[in-house]
Order: sequence, then structure tokens, then C-alpha cells
Amino acid sequence: MEKEYSPKKIEPFVQEYWKKNKTFQVNENSKKEKYYCLPMLPYPSGKLHMGHVRNYTISDVIARYQRMLGKNVLQPMGWDAFGLPAEEAAIKNDTPPLYWTEKNIKHMKKQLQLLGFGYDWSREITTCKPEYYRWEQWFFTELYKKKLVYKKNSLVNWCSYDKTVLANEQVIDGCCWRCQNKITIKKIPQWFVKIRSYAESLYQDLNKLTHWPENVKNMQRNWIGRIEGFEITLKVFNASEKLKTFTDRLDTIMGVTYIAISPCHQLSIDLSKKNESIKKFIKKYEYISKEEKEKIKYKGINTNIFVIHPITEKKIPIWIANFTTQEHGTNSVLSTPAHNENHWNFAIKNNLKVKYVILNPNNKEIKPYCSYMNIKGILFNSKEFNGLNFQQSTEKIKKTLLQKKILKNKINYKLQDWCVSRQRYWGAPIPMATLQNGDIIPISKEKLPVLLPEIDKKNHLLKQPINPNSKWAKIFIKKQKAIRETDTFDTFIESSWYYVRYTCPHFNTGMIDPIASKYWLPVDQYIGGIEHATMHLMYFRFFHKLLRDFKLVDFDEPVKNLLCQGMVLSDAFYEIDENSQKNWIHSSSVLIKRNLKGEIIKSYNKQGKDLFYAGMIKMSKSRNNGIEPELIIKNYGADTIRLFIMFAAPVEASLEWKESGIKGIHRFLKKLWLLAYNYINLKNKHEKIDFNFLNDKQNELLCQLRKTITKVSDDISRRQTFNTAISAIMELVNKLIKAPMQEKQDQSIMRESLICIIKMLYPFTPHFCFVVWKYFCKNSSIEDQKWPIFKTKTLSNKYNIIVIQINGKKRCTIKISNNLNKEEIFLHAKNQTIIKKYLQNINIKKIIYIQNKIINFVI
Repeated sequence: MEKEYSPKKIEPFVQEYWKKNKTFQVNENSKKEKYYCLPMLPYPSGKLHMGHVRNYTISDVIARYQRMLGKNVLQPMGWDAFGLPAEEAAIKNDTPPLYWTEKNIKHMKKQLQLLGFGYDWSREITTCKPEYYRWEQWFFTELYKKKLVYKKNSLVNWCSYDKTVLANEQVIDGCCWRCQNKITIKKIPQWFVKIRSYAESLYQDLNKLTHWPENVKNMQRNWIGRIEGFEITLKVFNASEKLKTFTDRLDTIMGVTYIAISPCHQLSIDLSKKNESIKKFIKKYEYISKEEKEKIKYKGINTNIFVIHPITEKKIPIWIANFTTQEHGTNSVLSTPAHNENHWNFAIKNNLKVKYVILNPNNKEIKPYCSYMNIKGILFNSKEFNGLNFQQSTEKIKKTLLQKKILKNKINYKLQDWCVSRQRYWGAPIPMATLQNGDIIPISKEKLPVLLPEIDKKNHLLKQPINPNSKWAKIFIKKQKAIRETDTFDTFIESSWYYVRYTCPHFNTGMIDPIASKYWLPVDQYIGGIEHATMHLMYFRFFHKLLRDFKLVDFDEPVKNLLCQGMVLSDAFYEIDENSQKNWIHSSSVLIKRNLKGEIIKSYNKQGKDLFYAGMIKMSKSRNNGIEPELIIKNYGADTIRLFIMFAAPVEASLEWKESGIKGIHRFLKKLWLLAYNYINLKNKHEKIDFNFLNDKQNELLCQLRKTITKVSDDISRRQTFNTAISAIMELVNKLIKAPMQEKQDQSIMRESLICIIKMLYPFTPHFCFVVWKYFCKNSSIEDQKWPIFKTKTLSNKYNIIVIQINGKKRCTIKISNNLNKEEIFLHAKNQTIIKKYLQNINIKKIIYIQNKIINFVI
């Protein structure tokens, strides 16, 4: 064993061993408990960033730990390879997106291997390959047959920069989630999947996810927007028509002063055909985003149509209001402005009547904008319902309306159907076609996959959506002319079912191998960022339920445990250019002054110009504050970056990237390497620890070892507090560095401790531990080792502390098991280092022994 720790030498050697021996390749093995550990698959952008490194390190630590528990662990990796970035890069570089994507995959795969992640590469998936997306095309046609997908002209979120539609979940603060361009609203034909039909299941089944972060579940609950209420059918005054409207507060029905319908309501559309003012109003407010609606909220127009109040039978005006949208699950609401802030604001802005019907806790009228506005209190000004509380009034009003047969219970959802059409080239073609007579039919299974048209310099397919007049689009189906669907799938389709395809990536007779998927699924541990809570994770759960209902899987949720790691932050600096724009400067070009606390108080470039310090913010290309993983690997090794990532912060918290932290971890590994080197050079005969003869320090060290194993095991498996697990290991190593190694018993304890430490560190620093293990146990591999378990029986509390004296003077104390005889105790006492010094070449005249208390050697 070399004295100096050199990751440059050991890491390539270990990685080659794993590759040659296919160490992490697994198959279904009914004799072993399975464990499916899955990190979210990356987009092949070309380079790993530290967010990737953190995600995949967490996954690898968990996977390796579970392997040491004796489980059959599947940890796969693949590539979410379709999408806009590849297309934009291809346009910019005048190259096919497939070429750009494959080049990036090759480089990123190399980076993942440099970090030593234990993936089963035989299951690698690339979602832009036809053998993958053919099955989602097939499944889409099956959904169409079951009327779970449909095409219609629809108002959609349109990104003019990316020239494509965005799902509601892909619009963040009115901007495109990718390019941050402001979105607009337009109406075009689109394909939808009926996720809203699964809203109740998606909502209720969150209660089954007991090992998901509560904040993720709450984000999904809020996005689904479930609201229980009542649908009331009202008569239109002087007409045969009826209007269905919604409320979640029957107790306030006597305070209804107007009905608000949305510009999208059928009545609004019908009226716009006859009324120019209404037509202009709808045109003005129909095609604007949700964010723009917020800015110009409470705009409305009177329809001059009335409905009849279901109890008082008085006329109530119908207003078209831009605050009423489908996003709230209904296009028509009973408006009670005295007891609802939205309704109040609209009423005040449009000079509508306000009627109070709920008393506050002091039995006074509730005033608007006070803390009592939404209270459920005692009714007044409500005729026969006066004096009733919320429950009493709700039941009585409900009974009244049920007798009139105009009420039914209704649950509404904010969640809207999933728009899966994208007007871009680089995606999986939607496997549908339109016949000359306008009928839409699916492409038959035998004709799948529908491949993308090839790109050449002449057709410039990347500059626009696929042309419906192109040779590719014109086909014959059953001897009839047809036009292929030229939209491609939203890439969230690919990432919604990849987890199940990992279980059977080479299965070619169906979408899912029932045997393999039944063995591996559900996923035991899923790792990814919380930013995916209402996009990927929502679609992911929904798609699984579709697979379940088609009997392709037989359980309700795809993932048992979800871990959402925090962001990686680093220092960011900028200067203001001549155009008053921020020009972000990488930290490698920045000189820094700090105060005594280590805080940055001044920053400037190498020419001495002052820079602005933006603080510790999320690493990103746009802020030029990213750190290249390969550079860290080159300077410190993969194990150092892995250990730092897991040690620097709790996994769910943001991690502040500090070079000093990397250096500290590297020093720790060098110390541990040297400790192992010093022990190995003793050429110990590997004698077992004799637990019957332990001095205080030996007993204390073994107790510390036992305590560390217990804590690290619990921190990794139950608590998932990996940073505290590492801290406990470091504390034990620091004690070992100070521990003696002269006596055989000390050497045996050192060996046992180092072996346990190597095993516990293995999930974090696998290259380091692989090599050190070889020097400890030449005939075995760390890959075959089980997680350390310290047998509590070996450290019994049934011991005695005995004082050893020479001529009546105390020289040391020892801990002795109480099951030893007198001769064994005397022998152990003589072998204590300090006692040996006094007894060397000296005759012992007498031994005075007070049982379990004192041994006095008289010389």
C-alpha cells in the first residue's frame, strides 16, 4: 500500500474493475429481496452540473447501502433526450438534433462513470430512440380508443420564443418554464389527455404516500384544487333555458346578488354572436394569460339577462366576469360579495348590490376586508334561516333545494386536462392521422413506431413544425388518403413512464414485461428536485394510474419513498456594463476580501475594478457561477466530491459550495488513508479481540465503535441524515488516530474499527474503500461485504473495574469480565504496558488480591 492517497491512480483502476465484472448488473432474483433505487433521469445538455452530481450521489449512496444489506438493488440510468434545447442547439449549430444529443450523451455518460456511480448500464434508456417511444405511441392509440385522449380547438399557453404550446404546469409566473419568455394565449387544435378524470384519485391517493415529503403532497393538492360544493340549476328569467352554477357555501345563498360567468361559458359565446359589446369584451379578455387577468381583474359586462333566485324567486343579474375561469373548475358561480373577497371586489368595481347575511362572533354584521369575511357564523337577513349556524343552515337550505330537484353535490377541480401537443420537430410523433372526410384515426400497431422525417439541408424542418403538405405527412390508410398528425408529444410523456421500462428495456413484444415489472415495482426510492412537484411528479403518478387501469401494472402509486434534494448554491458576482445590464463574472476571475467572520466584504476583478456580490445563489449558466465537476474530480478525486456533497448539508436543504469544504474533506480522506497505511505496516497477525481483557481506553473505543455503527445505520436508513452519519464516522476516525497500536489487543481493536469504517464509508467513497479493503482482506472484495453489525453481546456490562498497584501504589485500572478466574485476571494485569515496565526482570514476592477490586503486586 502506498503511503500517499492518490485518487488519480486508484479511481480509474476501480472503475475498470466494476466495468469488467459488471458489478452492478442485476436480474430478477426471487430468492433475494429487491430494492429499486431511481434518480430522475437527466436531460443530455452536454455537461453535468452540480445539481446532477448531488442528485446522483444521494441515489448511489442509498443504492450501495441497500446492496450491503443483502438486497438485489436496481439502479438504472438513461436520458430524457427529446425536447427544445436539443432542437435550438441543432438550429444554432446547423446539425441534426440526434447527432447533437448522442454526442452529449456520450460525454455525460463518461462524466457519470468518472464519479463512480453504480448503474446497471445494460438497462440504459434513451427516450428519442424508436424502440422506446414506439410503446408510448401504442399506448396513446389505446387511450384514444378508450376516449381518454381527444383533440379540440383550445385556448393554450403559447411561447412565441420557443414557438410551441405549454401545459399549465409549464407556465411559471406568466413565463415559459424554459426560456422565461412571456407567454401569450392563442386558440389552435391540440391533443389532450384526460388527467382531470383522474383528479379525485390523484388527490385521495396522496394519503397513501406516507413516505413523501409533506410539502410536495401539499403542492399537488393545491394544484389539483379540489373543492367540494353544490351545483344548482337556475331558471333563466323569461326563457326556457336553465343555467347551472356552483357554490361551496350554501349558508350564504340568501346573500347572492349576481351570477358571474366566464367569457368561455357557452352563454357568453352565444350572446357574443348577437351583441357586439359582449363580442368585443370576450375577444379582449379571452386571449390573455392568467397573470394578465390578475392585473386587470374584476372587469365585467352585464348580459342584461337574469336568473331566478332559487329561494326568494327574485331576479338576479348575470354578469360576464374575467375573474371566473375554468381553472376554478366551473364557468359559473353564485356570487356573494359580502362574504367573498373576489365577489366583493367585482361588485364594488361594477356598482353591484352587496347583501350581508352572516354575523361576526360579536353578533354584528361582517364588514368587508375584515378578518371575519370568510367566517362560518350565525345567519341574519335570511328570512326562515335566521339564527341558524353554518351546519344547521347548510342542511336546511340543502333540503329545500333538493325538494325542488335543482341541487346536487359537486366536486370541482382546478386541474385541467393535460395538453400534450407540441408544435416542434424534435419529439415523438403523435401516432394519429386525419382522413379526407375529417375523421381522425390512430396509426395501427403494425405501423408503429411512427418515425420522424429525416432532416436534410433542403427542407429546413427545424425552422418550423413539420409541414402537413410534406411527403412524410401524406400517407394512405386502408386505401384512403390521410394526413399524419404533425405535432409531437410533450416530452413529459417520455419521462412519465421510463421508470417502468427500466425493468424491461429489451422487452420487444409489449410495453411492459409483466414478470420483470412485478418483481421490481414499485420504485422503493425516488430522488429528484422539488421543482418537479407539480409537473413531472403529477404526470408521473397520473401515467401510472393509466397503466394500472390498462392492467399493465397492478398497484396504485409508482413510488414508495420520495427524497427531494435541495439546490446547490455558490457565490455570484457581476458588473454593470455600458448598457446598464448585469455582466456575470465567474468566481475564478474574482479577487475577494473577507472580514474576520469569513464574510465577503469586497470583490473586484484582476484589473482592480469593483464588482457587485450577489450572494450565495443557485448555480446556473446564466449567472456564470457553476463549478465544473470534472475540474473538481481532476484536482481532488471523485470520492472527495461525493463525500463533500453528502456532508456539507442535509440532503433536503440548499448546499453552499465552498472550496475550503472540499479541501477539508480531502484532508480527512488522506488522514484515514495514512491511518490504514500505518496499521497495515505493523503486519499484525489479525488476532481476534479478547473481550474478557479490556482496559478502560479499549472498552471506551469499542463502545464508540458500537455507538457509531448504530448511529450511521439509523442515519442512512431511517432518518436519511447522511451528513450526521459522516460526522459520526469522522469523530471515530479522530479517536482512532490518537489510539495506541503497540499491544496486540490494541492492534486487533484498530483492525476491527478500520474494517467497520471502510464498510460504513463505502457507499460514500467507493473507490477509496475498494482499494483499502484489498489491503485488509486480500481474498475478498468490498463489493461482497455486508453492512457492519456490532454484536452487543461482546461488550457486556457485567464487568468489574480493578485497581492495579505496585507495592501498594496505584499504577492503572483495568476492566475485567466477571466470568474470569483469578489466574486469568492476574495474567491480564501483568500484560498491561505500564505494569510490564515495573515487573520486567523482577521477582514478585506476593500478590494481594481483593476480589473484583484490587490487585497489589509486592516486589
